[in-house]
Amino acid sequence: MEKALPIMLLAGADKNIHDDLQNIFKDTYKIISADNEYECFNALSNNKIEIVFVTLNLQIMDGLDFLKTLAQDSRYKNLPIIAIVTFGDFDSVSRAIESGASDIVTTPLNEMMVTYRTRNVIAHCQQAEKDKQILEMNRYLEIDALTGLYNRETFYDKAANIIHDNPEVQYCIVYLDISCFKVVNDLFHTETGNLILKTAADYFQKKINPQIGLSGRIEADHFVLCVPQDTLDMDRLIRELDDTIKSLGISHNILFFAGVYPVADMTIPVDQMCDRASMALNKIKGNYARRYNFYDVGMRDRMLKEQMIVRDMEFALKDNQFTIFLQPIYRPETNEIVSAEALVRWFHPESGMISPGYFIPVFERNGFIVKLDRFVWETVCKFLRSRLDAGKKIVPVSVNVSRLNFYSYDLLIFLLNLLKKYDLEPWMLKLEVTESAYTDNPQQLIKIINQFKENGFPILMDDFGSGYSSLNMLKNIDIDVLKVDMAFVREIEHSERARIILLMIIGLARELGMGVVTEGVETQTQLDYITNMGSVDIQGYYFSKPLAVKDFNALFDKYNP
Repeated sequence: MEKALPIMLLAGADKNIHDDLQNIFKDTYKIISADNEYECFNALSNNKIEIVFVTLNLQIMDGLDFLKTLAQDSRYKNLPIIAIVTFGDFDSVSRAIESGASDIVTTPLNEMMVTYRTRNVIAHCQQAEKDKQILEMNRYLEIDALTGLYNRETFYDKAANIIHDNPEVQYCIVYLDISCFKVVNDLFHTETGNLILKTAADYFQKKINPQIGLSGRIEADHFVLCVPQDTLDMDRLIRELDDTIKSLGISHNILFFAGVYPVADMTIPVDQMCDRASMALNKIKGNYARRYNFYDVGMRDRMLKEQMIVRDMEFALKDNQFTIFLQPIYRPETNEIVSAEALVRWFHPESGMISPGYFIPVFERNGFIVKLDRFVWETVCKFLRSRLDAGKKIVPVSVNVSRLNFYSYDLLIFLLNLLKKYDLEPWMLKLEVTESAYTDNPQQLIKIINQFKENGFPILMDDFGSGYSSLNMLKNIDIDVLKVDMAFVREIEHSERARIILLMIIGLARELGMGVVTEGVETQTQLDYITNMGSVDIQGYYFSKPLAVKDFNALFDKYNP
């Protein structure tokens, strides 16, 4: 007997969309169409529906109302729902997500994108259903076994009660976690990680008066507090928490970061309050100058955009939406291009070009930057190989090595295999590191950079002078080239102090046998000041913006025939 196909419900779509989905899923789904809410709920009641597609931009039915109704019905909490919107209608995208859609596709429908998102959203919802069942099985347990704090569900329930029972009190939700906690577990093993968590929990239990507040452990290294605003002193809390963790004597810089949501709306669920506090935390995660941050309403829009970035990143990499641009680095004395920096760009099929200033921090937080860096490195190697195969001259290209790469056991092996694969030499690939990698784990960075040097890779320190550990890093690590932070260049036209500091940096590099690249040079005056200070290479819009590969090739062949 032939196995029956799973059922897909198509709500409020016209014939063209129905036909498109039929063509895409003809071998995998039976499609039921419904024109209004009555027909939709009738179909849901009488069939085992695996996934629902809802059209928002047609007048046959109000798709947003239908989404909201589904979201409020516990029977359909983990039912996968994909909203269909018109390409470019960003308002409908955000409204659909807020109304309960699991994901979005746009018309005209792209078969690969629709198939990919359908598979992903079903897997996500199935996992959510499993998680729900596990939570329900363990709901009677109120206490987190490791730390003795309230677990996630108990914290949500008790925080809701305390907030609603005391309407005259202004409460705050504080969401905390540890920077790079996975690294702590990897370096010191789980026992040490557990000790840190239990020590932090003990501090929270002593700090929070149970008569007026409470504390909980959400998961892993994520803690949450509910306290009256007039008792909350975040500077003191972070300082005392630092001192408590330091007392353990662990040889690693273990730092908590926090986001704070002042409860402005008591009607929203506590889990959403925690999400807002988490948004505030993510805004400053890894920023060692700021250890806590307060939620503001603009974070909602940024969250929606970040959700889109995270949702699409894996597919974007497979779909070749990322590409490299090359920014030339010039030597003014000879007017030659002596190097270039590879910069990644994301051309999204719906949103256009997404700024690296937006997606790079997101990827650094969720770890995807490791995959993206490796894509960039290999793309640069392909570029160099293509020029060599064409009998053309090349210059070394510098690539960024984000700090998370230094926790990859196969980092050096991967780079050496790339050189072998494309028959290149190490001098052709310059590696740029930043101060943040040194701040996280100086000994690990020193060890790996020494290995890079032993294998012939040139090392550049990017954004030199932008942080508080630049000189300390310079003292301990054998760097080949300093890339001076562009903030100094912007100031030299009207700041004598900036000119003196830049002159001292160039002199310091010369004494240490290092090269210097000044970034962000945009004007003739800036160029004149810098070239009068000594032999310095120049990177900036004065000579060239970052260029697509074909444009870089044309420019390079002109300057370096």
